[in-house]
Amino acid sequence: MKSFKFELYTPYRRFFSGEIVAVTLTIKDGDITIYADHSFLTAPVQTGILKIKIKSGEWKNAFIADGILEVKAHGTILMADAAEWPEEIDRERAEKALAAARETMDAGTFRFETSSAESAYRRAKFRLMVKEG
Repeated sequence: MKSFKFELYTPYRRFFSGEIVAVTLTIKDGDITIYADHSFLTAPVQTGILKIKIKSGEWKNAFIADGILEVKAHGTILMADAAEWPEEIDRERAEKALAAARETMDAGTFRFETSSAESAYRRAKFRLMVKEG
């Protein structure tokens, strides 16, 4: 299969840069898979699981937080609030964050409280999903 250049940046580091065969992630309209020669696209990305198919045919999974995806002729760039490989995720920390977010969502009486807790819950849930494979 034909490959293309993919780069993923967070505010703290260049998370990934290389030639890949495909990348799957969730944008606001649903899941999308990008292949070489995909039509140009700029779209907001939702927190979830990023799946990268490298040239060997192997899929690598990572956690990503909200961001923006840009598909151009020269390659695809994803700028995300956060990105972590499974081995970088602290399971205990993610489980505590999940429990705290659930507690806030259950007790929250103001929209800003529950909205923030829902985002924290999604991040923790997807971190655990990536960690567990």
